[in-house]
Amino acid sequence: MVNFPALKLSFLIQPIAFELFGINIYYYAICIVGGILLSLFLCHQSKEKFGIHFDFVFESLMIAVFIGLIGARIYYVAFQWKNGHISLNDIFNIRKGGLAIYGGLIAGGLVIIKRCQKYKVNFLDFFDYIAPFVALAQSIGRWGNFFNQEAYGTQTNNIFRMGIHTIKGYKEVHPAFLYESIATMFIFVILRILQKNRKFKGEICYFYLFLYAGIRMLIEGVRIDSLMLGNFRISQILSLAIFVVFGGMLLKKRKKYIDKGGHRSK
Repeated sequence: MVNFPALKLSFLIQPIAFELFGINIYYYAICIVGGILLSLFLCHQSKEKFGIHFDFVFESLMIAVFIGLIGARIYYVAFQWKNGHISLNDIFNIRKGGLAIYGGLIAGGLVIIKRCQKYKVNFLDFFDYIAPFVALAQSIGRWGNFFNQEAYGTQTNNIFRMGIHTIKGYKEVHPAFLYESIATMFIFVILRILQKNRKFKGEICYFYLFLYAGIRMLIEGVRIDSLMLGNFRISQILSLAIFVVFGGMLLKKRKKYIDKGGHRSK
């Protein structure tokens, strides 16, 4: 049972949605796949944005998603293994959770850059095309954490607090997954608006990285399941670095755009 006391909402949830040919299908997987499929559909509706054909986008994203899942799992396992929180038998068991978004973004991003270089497509145009839909997929995918009762934070009494039952008893905590889901949905909307009036190549991508890193840096501060390196939260350190770097790049590029008289990049 999961409830939101202040909102007077209660949910009886199970991580397993149904069984198919003897295999348990988890809500976690449904949320991730559902987010990807909806994002691909909306990507198709925006086909040939910035002069890029959707066929190339689709093929690239299919490869990037596959490699990204591997990267997300490797990133997660690397830090959990170091901290002794995961065993050899758990490495390939991703159906119950255990994917780190930054690992997926890094691995998938590198794949896309290599494909763009191979087929002579500007990778900044490509990232500007897909950035809003990446945020949307994240927003939907985060609900997989809700069904797994994970990615929550420290105890709180704020209006959005979530009540959960753990082996240590009942407690009310920050629904960190919900914060990130709402935040990334707002990022999706903002980036879609920015796409209509892009000022320079990379603007949408830079804004995505800047906004997501800022949000993640704050949310990571209340989570109790952060990947750690010693006493430091890995995602918080990485988020701070991305926030500063791409915030600086946005300022620099926008100044250059203004100095040039405001001629947009098509």
